[in-house]
Amino acid sequence: MHRTGSLLATVAHLALLGSIGIPVLIGIVTIAAVGVGTLVVLVGFLLLALAMLAMLGVAWFERERVAGLYGEPVPPAVWRESPRSDWLRVPHRLLRIVSDGEHWKALLSFFLASLFGAFTLPLLGLVGLGIPLALAGLGAAESIAIPLTTIAVPVAWAPLVGPLAFAAGVAGTIGLALAHRNITVGLLVPDERERLEGEARAERERRHGAVRAADFDRTRIERDLHDGVQPRLVSIAMQLGMARDKIESDPAAAMRLIDEAHASSKSAVTELRQVARGIHVAVLDDRGLDAAVSALAARSVVPVEIDARIEGRCSRDAETAVYFAIAEGITNAQKHARASRIRIAIRTRHAEGAPATLWARVEDDGVGGAERLPGGGIDGLAHRIAGVGGTLTLSSPAGGPTAIEVDVPCAS
Repeated sequence: MHRTGSLLATVAHLALLGSIGIPVLIGIVTIAAVGVGTLVVLVGFLLLALAMLAMLGVAWFERERVAGLYGEPVPPAVWRESPRSDWLRVPHRLLRIVSDGEHWKALLSFFLASLFGAFTLPLLGLVGLGIPLALAGLGAAESIAIPLTTIAVPVAWAPLVGPLAFAAGVAGTIGLALAHRNITVGLLVPDERERLEGEARAERERRHGAVRAADFDRTRIERDLHDGVQPRLVSIAMQLGMARDKIESDPAAAMRLIDEAHASSKSAVTELRQVARGIHVAVLDDRGLDAAVSALAARSVVPVEIDARIEGRCSRDAETAVYFAIAEGITNAQKHARASRIRIAIRTRHAEGAPATLWARVEDDGVGGAERLPGGGIDGLAHRIAGVGGTLTLSSPAGGPTAIEVDVPCAS
């Protein structure tokens, strides 16, 4: 019964799309063509944008239609962000969204369904014609005229032609409905094996990213200890040794050395705190990401604007990864970009059918030119983000601005 209901619903969908699908696609193509032809004026860009939005609407409709018709898990669309921050941000984002292959698969599915629907309509006409032809022998007419044609079927032939037309119409309609299901599901629903392989591949990449991030952090800590704290401690030991040698012969000089050692010990404690801050951020656990980023901004020599809209708390790993991404962005802006302003945006994002994510963007108005180099700070940050299942995007054209954008699952 369920298969019969699904089959009848598919036929109804095909009949509807056969009536309106092709005209809708022709309308979109026409708008796009006119837009291309009028690009020299503003109206051309507006028409192209309208065509793109119409394409996205059709793709969204097709995904929802197939998911509702067959109850299959059709993945939702990915609405990509643009790394740009100038006036091209909106059209660039629209272009990135439209270039996503999943949208084109949905459009192809809609086109094929409309094409199948165009063939379904005459087949349904055969079904409707077959019944009166089969019963034509009960009437007194000598022939039966077929609607919308000049063909007339003699009554003597009607009992034979009617059942044949009915059977052909039913068989063709069922065949198109089954073909529609196989093709649309194949286009829009990920294969189970491919899905499992993709998950396994993503998990391997996350593990690799976590290992690389740990190696990078260990190397950084070793460098900070070797270049900063260790020489300071060696200097303290030497000062105390010299003070011990002079404590009897020159007490004043010994006291000066002890004072210098005392000042050096305070500097060493400060440096150790800075190293520890790179391992664990206490304020992040106690007060959350917003407060931790505010503390970063307070220590920055470059003015920082923060726009944080965070709903509740995410996992510790997610918040830590985003915190260090923001810290790296601020550090790069201060050391390399010669920036005069830093802007930070933080959001909790909710996509339909997907888990919540923690998104952040750090942008400065510096000179740009930042690159992801193997073993560099951004490379280590990218591995840290990948280790919690997130993504990092870097945009830094020559002349600026530089933007680091990260997006990690809240439940990482």
